[in-house]
Amino acid sequence: MNANLLFATIVSALGSFLFGFDTAVISGTTKFISQYFHLHDAFIPFQHSLGFTVAFALAGTVIGSFFIGKPGDVWGRKTMLFFCGILFLISAIGCSIATHWWMLLSARFIGGIAIGAASVMAPMYIAEIAPGRLRGRLVAVAQFNIVFGILVAFFSNYLLVNHFGADNWRWMFGVMAIPSALFFGLLFLVPESPRWLVKKGRVDNARSVLQKVGAQDVQAELTDIVNSLKEEAGAGVTPLYQKKYSFAIMCAVLLAIFNQLSGINVIMYYAPKIFEAAGASTNASMLQAVAVGMTNMVFTIIAMFFIDKLGRKTLLLIGAVGMCLSLAGAGMHYLNPNFLTGAGVVVFIVGFIAFFAFSQGAVIWVFLAEIFPNKVRGKGQSLGSFTHWIMNFIIALAFPSVLAAFGGGPIFMFFSIMMVPFFFFVWRMMPETKGKSLEELEKFIVRE
Repeated sequence: MNANLLFATIVSALGSFLFGFDTAVISGTTKFISQYFHLHDAFIPFQHSLGFTVAFALAGTVIGSFFIGKPGDVWGRKTMLFFCGILFLISAIGCSIATHWWMLLSARFIGGIAIGAASVMAPMYIAEIAPGRLRGRLVAVAQFNIVFGILVAFFSNYLLVNHFGADNWRWMFGVMAIPSALFFGLLFLVPESPRWLVKKGRVDNARSVLQKVGAQDVQAELTDIVNSLKEEAGAGVTPLYQKKYSFAIMCAVLLAIFNQLSGINVIMYYAPKIFEAAGASTNASMLQAVAVGMTNMVFTIIAMFFIDKLGRKTLLLIGAVGMCLSLAGAGMHYLNPNFLTGAGVVVFIVGFIAFFAFSQGAVIWVFLAEIFPNKVRGKGQSLGSFTHWIMNFIIALAFPSVLAAFGGGPIFMFFSIMMVPFFFFVWRMMPETKGKSLEELEKFIVRE
């Protein structure tokens, strides 16, 4: 593989690493920011609520993912990645020095915008700079970096929890400034997307970039880019909300909803709090969160090897059964601490993470990219992403108050039950996209 291409991929994928890190770092701070800012579990917006504090970043995520597309087309993918790096840096520093609750909220909101923007721009940049024969593997680097960032955040929280006294949470947030600054600095050394350069009429610059990243046939690549852009321009504006796209819309929206009804981000945002509620000490809960992050990364890697062999539906069906049983086990442990004494809730949570990473975690973004026809793919992916983040926001917002009111048992039983209709949705309704070209899928999915 060309060294320049590999370097550009790794640098841009740092945006995905920061996405994962910023998503998970809040989990280790919840206990300490609750004490410092006098946060409570009751859900009262703008009234020092822990749930609102955690979820407020997700409001920024929705905005970042929804609005980044147009600036990316106007100013370029690389420029928007610079923008993400600056926002991540501001968020890390802002959270670490916050002395008032509104300062923390503002910094988290800025970080949320960066997460949303990076979730779109990093894989887009890689897809546009990579040759077709390597595109899948290189885009997967961005997906891998998300789960790697989550693991590093959990591990960083564990290392810092017993240092710096009452200010340990400031360092948990602040350490993200290091990779943020590194990301920003290294971006000066990577080229702009050749596809964007051609779109702006800078064909000579695009040719130079393709040569640097090792394109096998530079002129053929340029011709393909030009033809693709002409097709997009000729297609005009095609509305998404038409009857013929209703099946694709239904599949995308339901998959995004069930993704969050699995409870995955409750665990990512509140893992130490969940483990402490089950009886673990602060140190033990932080270490158990590291186990969650490690499991997430390992089974994401395993899923990458099976997603094209077993198919999307098979992975999702296996995951639905495994998640249902694991969540039920966690719920039973909360309701009866003597249930499987010695194993503890951590076994069930880690089991759930393994099944999630092997199924939904690996499939959802691939499926959203496949289910919509070319003419409306961008709009369809935005709808799926928007649904995902909105559900994420609602569940993260409500979890602390629901946990305080009902305890962990009913919550995990609810998530477990939600995997039953998810199983039947996948089995009876979702199409299998494995091994089919986008054109073949379009003939089956678009229903006139």
